[in-house]
Amino acid sequence: MVTSLPYRRGRVEAFSELSDFRGEFHACLIRRGDALFELADAVLCADGPVKTLVGLSLAPEHRRGHGALYDAVNHGRIDADRLRDALARLPLPRAADGRIVLAVDVSPWLRPDADTGPDRTFCHTFGRGEGRHQMVPGWPYSIVAALEPGRSSWTVVLDALRLGPGEDVAASTAVQVRAVVERLVAAGQYEPQDPDILVVLDAGYDVPRVAFLLAGLPVEVLGRMRSDRVMRRATPLRVHDPQGGRPPKHGGEFVFGQPETWGEPQATTTTETTRYGTAVATAWDRLHPRLTRRSAWEGFDGELPMISGTVVRLRVDHLPSGGDPKPVWSWWSKTDATEADIDHCWQSFLRRFDIEHTFRLLKQTLGWTKPRLRDPGAADRWTWIVIAAYAQLFLARPLAADLRRPLEKPAAPGRLTPARVRRGFRNLHPTCSVPSVRPNLPGRGREGQRARRTARALPVSMWDASSKPVRRTPDRATTRRAPNRGAQGGELPRLPTCQLCVVSGPW
Repeated sequence: MVTSLPYRRGRVEAFSELSDFRGEFHACLIRRGDALFELADAVLCADGPVKTLVGLSLAPEHRRGHGALYDAVNHGRIDADRLRDALARLPLPRAADGRIVLAVDVSPWLRPDADTGPDRTFCHTFGRGEGRHQMVPGWPYSIVAALEPGRSSWTVVLDALRLGPGEDVAASTAVQVRAVVERLVAAGQYEPQDPDILVVLDAGYDVPRVAFLLAGLPVEVLGRMRSDRVMRRATPLRVHDPQGGRPPKHGGEFVFGQPETWGEPQATTTTETTRYGTAVATAWDRLHPRLTRRSAWEGFDGELPMISGTVVRLRVDHLPSGGDPKPVWSWWSKTDATEADIDHCWQSFLRRFDIEHTFRLLKQTLGWTKPRLRDPGAADRWTWIVIAAYAQLFLARPLAADLRRPLEKPAAPGRLTPARVRRGFRNLHPTCSVPSVRPNLPGRGREGQRARRTARALPVSMWDASSKPVRRTPDRATTRRAPNRGAQGGELPRLPTCQLCVVSGPW
């Protein structure tokens, strides 16, 4: 059985796991492997947050030039499936009952200025610019991570998938989660006698449909639902009608915004918390959405299913930020829930927000979205490099020393944040295995060449409610002109070397 508290592992065991993962990670790098491996070491050992990709070539751990760095990112090759298997073998955190809790969410890599970048879609963002909801072009990535039971900024990232234009988010998420669960079972992380794996989703997912697509797996799906949803109760017992007619298929309505339609709950729990005050969770059993043959169910063969579950309403006294504590509605894919199940559901949902700390670390500290890459394949390779670097930070959690700054408070053993572990990783690097080969002596490299042809601007795709792609072509005024083109689109005249001169003074 894998321990539920990874930071309590011994130093010898943790060092062995870190060395084994570094060797397996290097084996996953098929082309330009040494340059990609040293690029991950540079991400781990660089001073301060990663701001630019070329700045990593100045780190001592990166023994190659910036040309090899860009060549590895643009033309390297990573065996992503083998790396996923290596991530699935990491010591995963577990809940108190030994359950694995997985969080799934989409984080965008915004590329609004990449007019020539293909496969961009409009990604929903908030707080950018004027602090409002916006749709910005970029590459959305679906991330699956294992959560820890308590308050923590640590997660274990298990998979990353870039969503293409027009993809069905629910179907893609179900395929991704199914592959992750199958790898966990193959790695021995789940046994038949263990509790089912809990998959936690935020608002924006069709939670009942995801649960239907994951049927047959040892998983339970828990997700937040909007406060304006309407569910249906189970079909009442059929009573003989002398006038005949078709029996009803759905029961009465359960409107989230109308308390008079709720009825008596099946379970109610009250918990005193330190951050939210009194938390009251109320559950209603055997509720299902009324499906119609529209949108995602348009081409479904056969009779539409009835996906029953448990609706949980969580209400707290106050929020840590001082905002208005609105009720949170969620839907659980299981029925006949007990009070212990209800408490486990809403507490697991609150732990889902720990993945936001991981997104912030990947973007602000490890520089996931800092490079201005044009090729989506290069973006995928850089994403896996960052994920592998974060996995090494997780394995080095018991080994790193607390190199705190004067204004920072001391951290308890095993409670270092990912940023503090990265601060001390450079001291661990000399003792770790480095399977990459030392490069040859630097020589005279090739001089830079101009692009022979200009990349054309590509449209940005988005999907509507029916998951059908909608193309938007940029205006001609926003299309970039190549720097070596003239006003009429022709080539600028090139002067011979003898006619080049340096003129000082104002023009």
